[in-house]
Amino acid sequence: MTVTIKLGQLAEFLGATLSGDPEQQITGLATLQEAGPAQLSFLANPQYRKYLAGSQAAALLLKAADAEGYAGNALVVPDPYLAYARISHLFDPKPKSAAGIHPTAVIAADAVVDPTASIGPFVVIEAGARIGAGVTLGAHCVIGARSEIGEGGWLAPRVTLYHDVRVGKRVVIQSGAVLGGEGFGFANEKGIWQKIAQIGGVTIGDDVEIGVNTAIDRGALADTVIGNGVKLDNQIQIAHNVQVGDHTAMAACVGISGSTKIGKHCMLAGGVGLVGHIDICDNVFLTGMTMVTHSITEPGAYSSGTAMQPAAEWRKSAARIRQLDDLARRLKQLEKRVGEVTPDGNASSDG
Repeated sequence: MTVTIKLGQLAEFLGATLSGDPEQQITGLATLQEAGPAQLSFLANPQYRKYLAGSQAAALLLKAADAEGYAGNALVVPDPYLAYARISHLFDPKPKSAAGIHPTAVIAADAVVDPTASIGPFVVIEAGARIGAGVTLGAHCVIGARSEIGEGGWLAPRVTLYHDVRVGKRVVIQSGAVLGGEGFGFANEKGIWQKIAQIGGVTIGDDVEIGVNTAIDRGALADTVIGNGVKLDNQIQIAHNVQVGDHTAMAACVGISGSTKIGKHCMLAGGVGLVGHIDICDNVFLTGMTMVTHSITEPGAYSSGTAMQPAAEWRKSAARIRQLDDLARRLKQLEKRVGEVTPDGNASSDG
């Protein structure tokens, strides 16, 4: 499917200042290096400025400073990346599902499905579930008993919601995601693990996005809670009774242990791990692979571990780390000896 939009229409859509031909036809989006004569591109990262002069794009999204002296068509905006994000939806080729229920879907008699919802092939909707207006359920989705999906939700094929999962409005859930699986709860009886029933649920706020194969476990007693506007990447594990504040974002492979509370507007980079029963305050940024072992009470950026370096240098560093205990012991001995010496260089009378 090809979408064609005039540059002037895009300027009006964005509220951008147009420099150039408003009749220029735009048929798609591409990078500065790859854009062709009918495509729109953008410059957001200064390190790509070197590609600006040679770009073949029909038009560019630029900040005012970058637009000065640029001879081609440009849409001048305060934030080119944000403008690109808004425009990207106009060229999104994702198929739009028609309202209706596929004949292979299995829907409990007391489930409530809004007539504007789209229910795909082999979808299962269990007893007491409620599907809101404009919801799309892709093929083979399973919606458990008493679970709810708010209006405008979009579930890709093979999403599973267990029982008593409440999903807000305009939530996007990608394939393979599982919401409401049983949390990892066991009590040890003389070396034998006894299972603890997970009787809570999951509550998802509005405008949340959940990536491929991400798992959000149900609460042991109260619900696991994901706030409004939270963005979760692929293959994230959120354990039982975790609470995630509004507009927090997490990259792939983050793992959060049970009963941890994460504040609002936090960012967790790829591979971050958090132990259980800790609190992370608002506006915290955790760099990639950081292991968080205690609560964070002050906003800011936090890291742990060591960054990549050439293997030979890393081996030297590792060797020095192994020597730290011995070095610390020798330093204490030296400090003790220095303390036993008087200022005039003679040994103290009690030495």
